[in-house]
Amino acid sequence: MATGATRRPVMTLFSQPNCPLSHRVRLVLAEKGINADIVDVDVNNPPEDLIELNSYNNEPTLVDRDLVLYNSRVIMEYLDERFPHPPLMPVDPVARARARMLLYRIDNDWYSLLKHIEGDDHKLAKQARKELHDSLVIIAPAFSRSPFFMGEEFALIECSMAPILWRLSSYGIELPVQAKAVKDYAKRLFDRSAFKVSMTDRERDLAAVAA
Repeated sequence: MATGATRRPVMTLFSQPNCPLSHRVRLVLAEKGINADIVDVDVNNPPEDLIELNSYNNEPTLVDRDLVLYNSRVIMEYLDERFPHPPLMPVDPVARARARMLLYRIDNDWYSLLKHIEGDDHKLAKQARKELHDSLVIIAPAFSRSPFFMGEEFALIECSMAPILWRLSSYGIELPVQAKAVKDYAKRLFDRSAFKVSMTDRERDLAAVAA
């Protein structure tokens, strides 16, 4: 809970300028046109507000009046429910459960690799890059069945996928011809105006290697 000293009059997102987890939350904000104060966080010198609000001292952290959230997937689902238009999760309980399972798999199978890819252990980084590359190649046919992963509508799945796909080249991952469906899917996401709005200057700088 926010204290009187830290309570903010508008929604605030503490976000790292080049963090995929922060990026996917910023993408949800942009897709829904939510007005929020985005605070760029220097991990080596975090704001005192963030230290007080979040004992884990991690990003993204969302503050909405007296509510403080600091898990990116929880934040995304909260924003979708708090601002229901346009919806980014299915209304049907079965479809919603399937979407949540896909989000879990993206986190467990792909986001979990990023800490190794971005880490200092070159052996672990190489192995993680290969795992992410191979996983995307294997799943590539699923990206050709419809414009978006679960059908015709842009969803939270896309908000989670886009930051990873945007960073592939900067991670040293080049997809082969047989993964063309993944590349086409990525371009559909990158062409959206909300995706462009969601990026920080540091993320835009990745365009030279991500294009």
